[in-house]
Amino acid sequence: MGICKPGTYSGTMIKTLLRWVLAAFMVTAGVLHFVTPEPFVRIVPALLPYPLALVYISGFFEVLGGVGLLIPLVSRAAAWGLIALFVAVFPANINMAVNQITLEGIPNDPLLYWLRLPLQGVLIAWAWWFTRP
Repeated sequence: MGICKPGTYSGTMIKTLLRWVLAAFMVTAGVLHFVTPEPFVRIVPALLPYPLALVYISGFFEVLGGVGLLIPLVSRAAAWGLIALFVAVFPANINMAVNQITLEGIPNDPLLYWLRLPLQGVLIAWAWWFTRP
C-alpha cells in the first residue's frame, strides 16, 4: 500500500496534515500553560526551583515549537526543539505518576498516569518525523 509512502502525493498530504495536528496540539497545550498554569505547576518536581516560571517557559516553547512547525524555513529546527522540550518535561510526567498527582479533568487512575509515560516517546517520534526531509 502506497498510502503513506514517502514522496507520494498522499504521503505528503498525510505528513502535512499530521504536522498541522501536532502544531495545533502544541499551541493549544502551550496556551493552556498561561491560561490555567496551576495544574502544570502541581506536577513540576519539587526539587526544581520556580515551578510557575518553568510552566510559563515550557508553555512559551510549546507555542513557539507548534508555530515553528508550520514555517518551512524553521520547521526542522522547531521539530528538534520540540523533541528537546518533550525530554525536558518528562520528569513532570514521572512525578505525576510516582506521586499520583490528580488533576481536574483527568481520571484519577494511577494506571493511566503510568500508561501516559510512553506517550512521550510517541510525541518524540512524531516530532522526529518532521526533522526528516
